[in-house]
Amino acid sequence: MASFAVRGRHSKKVVVNLESGGLRDRYVVIDELKHKQTVKELCRYLGVHRSGYYAYLKHKDKDPDEGLKRKIKAIYEQRNKTVGYRRIQDELYRQYRLVVNHKKVLRLMRELRIQAIIRRKYVHRTTYEAAVSDGRVAENLLKRDFKADKPNQKWVTDVTQYRIFDEKIYLSAIKDLWNNEIVGYHISRRNDNPLVLDTFRKAFETHKDVTGLIVHSDQGCQYTSHAYHDMLPQVGAQISMSRRGNCYDNASMESFFSHLKVEALYPYDIRSIAEAQRRIEEYIRFYNEDRAQRKLNKLTPVEYRNQLVA
Repeated sequence: MASFAVRGRHSKKVVVNLESGGLRDRYVVIDELKHKQTVKELCRYLGVHRSGYYAYLKHKDKDPDEGLKRKIKAIYEQRNKTVGYRRIQDELYRQYRLVVNHKKVLRLMRELRIQAIIRRKYVHRTTYEAAVSDGRVAENLLKRDFKADKPNQKWVTDVTQYRIFDEKIYLSAIKDLWNNEIVGYHISRRNDNPLVLDTFRKAFETHKDVTGLIVHSDQGCQYTSHAYHDMLPQVGAQISMSRRGNCYDNASMESFFSHLKVEALYPYDIRSIAEAQRRIEEYIRFYNEDRAQRKLNKLTPVEYRNQLVA
């Protein structure tokens, strides 16, 4: 039997070998030559039934993968659009016992214009990373300039801890760099935001006009909290922070804590939280009112402040 040159569905010329081809190839030839010869003659010559040819005409433009596409779409909707082509391939076998190549599933999904909803990968951010992202890590405005020309110009603050057996006590304190006076402090069993915020509430109760004040701290979580960054600007204060991991940027506050522990805590056999708290409070009163400092012309912080008022 001869070969025929016919045009395919997309007007591309195709050579069909009828001896090796199937029925569909013969129906294609009939469809191409029916304007030259009758369908009856062509069917007889090619050895096919006219009924078969007409059945071919009825279904020739029908998508052969239409049924499979419906199943793919059903699985996709069934799984809330979260499945990709490999899981759909698995479900085709599980639900319909259909073995379909994964590449075909992918191709049909592309034709259907469906794809799995991409799950956004959760990116863990530490408290510090979140603070940096939100702009809650301030610049170092102090820049190790620990001298002030007037009260409430520069404050430094920090938190320290002291252990009593298996328990800890935390002290948050604020020092005015003008006269080194502790202008506010708070003691707690918890190292949290209220520890720092209560310290500043106490300080602002006795120091009303702090507009333009620079408050310097490290980058601890309390000082990068939203509450801290809301509180200070409300009273006109500017927030300054040490560079990360650089304790020397807040050396003045570190110095006070060192004196406190060496003079009031380490020499004693402290056996309770209450005793530690009492000694801390007594030392702060002593530091402000009775401990003279050479930098203050051998006056105490309170004496130096009173001298200005007088």
